[in-house]
Amino acid sequence: MDKKRIQDLARTLLVEMGEDTTREGLRDTPRRVADMYAELTEGYSMNPKDILSKEWHEVTGMVVAKDIEFFSLCEHHILPFYGKAHLGYIPSKKVVGLSKLVRLVDCYSRRLQLQERMTKQIADALNVNLRPLGVAVVIQARHLCMEMRGVKSGANIVTSEIRGQFEKYESRNEFFEMLKR
Repeated sequence: MDKKRIQDLARTLLVEMGEDTTREGLRDTPRRVADMYAELTEGYSMNPKDILSKEWHEVTGMVVAKDIEFFSLCEHHILPFYGKAHLGYIPSKKVVGLSKLVRLVDCYSRRLQLQERMTKQIADALNVNLRPLGVAVVIQARHLCMEMRGVKSGANIVTSEIRGQFEKYESRNEFFEMLKR
C-alpha cells in the first residue's frame, strides 16, 4: 500500500467535501486515514496456509471457537461491518493452536469484504489446510453500510458454511448447542 498516495487521496476527498485541510482538527487526518487503512486491510498480506501450518498430530473431539470478535469493511461502500465469528471443526489427524483460529478470522476480515464470502473463505481455509472430518463457520454481523444509509434496521446478519460431518444432524446440532453456552 502506498501510504503517501492514500494521504493525498484523503486530502483531496476532504477538499471535495468542502473542508479546510489546514485547520487544526484536520491537519493530521490524511496521515491517520492512511495508517487506518493499512491496519484495516492488513489481511491482504496474511496467508491462511501460513497461519494454519503449525499443527499437532493429535485427534480430539470437536473443536469450537466462539465469539471471535472481528471488524471488516464492506467492499461496496468501504464502511464497517462487525460482529462475531464462530468456528468449529472435527479433526481427522491434526489440530492447530486456538489462537490460529482467531488469526484466520483476522486474515479474511481485514480486507474489503462481503460477509458471505468471508464465511466461505474461512470454511474453505480450514477445510483445505487441516483436512478435518468436518467444518462449521457461522458469522453474525451488523453492517453500518446498511444502518448509516437508508435502511435503519439494526439487524444482525447471519451467514453459515457447513462441510463434511457437520452436514449430519447430530454433529451440526452439537455445534449449535455449544454456541448457546
